[in-house]
Amino acid sequence: MSTRLLVCAAAVLLGVLFARCQQPPPWADDGRVKLGVGDLLYAWDGAWLDLPEEMTLGNTHGGFALDRAGRIYFSTDSAHAIIVLDASGGLVDSWGEELAGGVHSICLNQEGDQEFLYLAHHAHGKVYKYSLDGRKVWELGVPTESGKYQDAGRYKPTAVAVADDGSLWIADGYGLGWVHHYDAQRHYLESIGGPGDGDGQFRTPHGLLWLGQGDAARLVVADRENHRLQFFRPDGSYERQISGFLRRPCSIDEQGGLLLVADLAGRISVVGVDGELRFHLGDQPDPALRANNGVAPALWQEGVFLAPHGAAWDRDGSLLVQDWNAHGRVTRLQRLR
Repeated sequence: MSTRLLVCAAAVLLGVLFARCQQPPPWADDGRVKLGVGDLLYAWDGAWLDLPEEMTLGNTHGGFALDRAGRIYFSTDSAHAIIVLDASGGLVDSWGEELAGGVHSICLNQEGDQEFLYLAHHAHGKVYKYSLDGRKVWELGVPTESGKYQDAGRYKPTAVAVADDGSLWIADGYGLGWVHHYDAQRHYLESIGGPGDGDGQFRTPHGLLWLGQGDAARLVVADRENHRLQFFRPDGSYERQISGFLRRPCSIDEQGGLLLVADLAGRISVVGVDGELRFHLGDQPDPALRANNGVAPALWQEGVFLAPHGAAWDRDGSLLVQDWNAHGRVTRLQRLR
């Protein structure tokens, strides 16, 4: 090929590349902050929550649940203890004035053709079962049968998980650091863990997830101050852990073999069930703003979290994140591809 032809060919190629570079990708044409890696890309949507002007969130110190109709439930410390949204972020309902000041996590469980919410309330020292429309079914208090609570005030549950056999696992995350197991009729069975940093021990067992079914199922514990997730078999025996890249994991959700971890120290993480870190999102660069409940809205930045406390995938694969914040902060990361 002649020199002239080579020059012309190079010019054509450069022109094509330049043209492609000038065309923004379809997920970057609306000005929103984008986060993610590879085929998991998201747009920051801080204005997604659509509440009446007179309704304030108050302190957000809880988590999320989604029902089979696509409605989203999340908790606050206000008189609107449970807020119910449609899939687009619009208000459907709110209830739970009697629960104000301590609903720390929500677990939704389908039982026959009905769905129920299980609420861990650290201030009351109780776990509650509620209908989706806010009717209390039962409450469960201090596990005195365990022999570990001479002082009932030391019991401060932070999470509950319902196993596929209907049994309950309850984390005493703000109390003595045990995870308690009850059968489906709420009869006490056993306690696992206890304070420490060895395999199977906990320093703030903050969040729980029941993952899978039958013998293959596992209880996953967000062992916050040991900076790890721990996995337990259905009989309560320790199996393995994920550690090395988590700061202060608070809660866990799962979708498609991926774990979504809310990390109080300023970010969320997507981790394979196999333990492989896929990526972190929204990492707060200022350590002074991480895990800080009092950061004022004037200091909030799009694309950056403060103190993620609860996180969940919705049905479309978007991410819902609640920062622990006195002013109330709930964000959606809209799935783009």
